[in-house]
Amino acid sequence: MNQKNFDYLSDQVKFTGFGEELKNHLQEKMQQGNAEFDLIHRTNIGNDAVVAVLHFKKSNESDMHFFNKYDVALKKENGADTLEQTFYINSKGNNITFKEAYNLMNGRAVNKDLTNKEGQVYNAWMQMDFKQTDNNGNYKIKHYHQNYGYDLVSALEKHPLKELTNESHKIRLVESLQKGNRQAVIFMQNGKEQKHFIEANPQFKTINVYDSNMQRLHSKQGQNEKQGQGENNTAKQVSKNENQKQSAADDTGEMPKASNKKRKKQNKSIS
Repeated sequence: MNQKNFDYLSDQVKFTGFGEELKNHLQEKMQQGNAEFDLIHRTNIGNDAVVAVLHFKKSNESDMHFFNKYDVALKKENGADTLEQTFYINSKGNNITFKEAYNLMNGRAVNKDLTNKEGQVYNAWMQMDFKQTDNNGNYKIKHYHQNYGYDLVSALEKHPLKELTNESHKIRLVESLQKGNRQAVIFMQNGKEQKHFIEANPQFKTINVYDSNMQRLHSKQGQNEKQGQGENNTAKQVSKNENQKQSAADDTGEMPKASNKKRKKQNKSIS
């Protein structure tokens, strides 16, 4: 077994959010010398059952193993189906952690520093698109880049949050939301404290607010967002109609529409 390779993979697994509980299993698998092997991580997050399968593959040219990807199966409390998604490991770092993967699969947005093919680092909010899948059956990931203009702090400051009155609490709140967490906060209303939960919403440049029972609260701001959505959709439809007319005139045909077909999910037992 290549000791340096083992140490590197141990750290990679640890900092991808799986801790050190898989370390001994990783060592055993590497000592066996198999070309490919998997490690399984089972846990509960709240009342949700989550299973991750980590995939490792040996190089054809050396004794080095590589951590290539991990599959996540999420079984929601009282849910009939199991949601599945594959997350790929980037050798340059900035990988989606296990908890971030869980948050993405719950529809929440995660903020990451990412690296493009040219090696340039950029920042973006990521959110899963449950209406579209790629060629491998994975749900596509929507990106809201820096130029999109989402300012999380400004969105927070539109609400009477107690956490914003303390700089260290404010920093921890922002960091938690950037990881995709639904975070407990205190709203100051009419001199009284009220517990709510919030999450980032980069698409509409705001935050989602929930009461203590996790019921979504629709504020005046949210109503304005919906109105804006309606106006935006109307504008898009007008633009689409004009484009179709132009396409017909040019006799070039329409671009193929993206498939909305979801991958079939198997009802796997992850107990």
